[in-house]
Amino acid sequence: MSLMITDDCINCDVCEPECPNEAISAGEEIYEIDPSKCTECVGHYDEPQCVEVCPVDCIPLDLSNTETQEQLMEKYIRLTAVA
Repeated sequence: MSLMITDDCINCDVCEPECPNEAISAGEEIYEIDPSKCTECVGHYDEPQCVEVCPVDCIPLDLSNTETQEQLMEKYIRLTAVA
C-alpha cells in the first residue's frame, strides 16, 4: 500500500527530496503523497525514506490504498521503465 501524510505534518521539507519516485509534493497546507507513484521505496530501498527522515512520525500506511509487495514492485518497474 502507499503511504500518506497526516495533519501532524509540520512542513519541514525533509521528505520531498528523499522520495525516489517523486511521489511527494507540497499540498495546500501540508505535503501530500501521490498513491499512484508511491511504492514505499520498494525497488529502491529496504525502508521508506520519507518515514526514516520524518521528525514528527506523520507518515503511516494509507489503508485506503492497499497493495501487495508484488504490486508495489510492478509499480516500481512501470515508474522506472525506460521507453
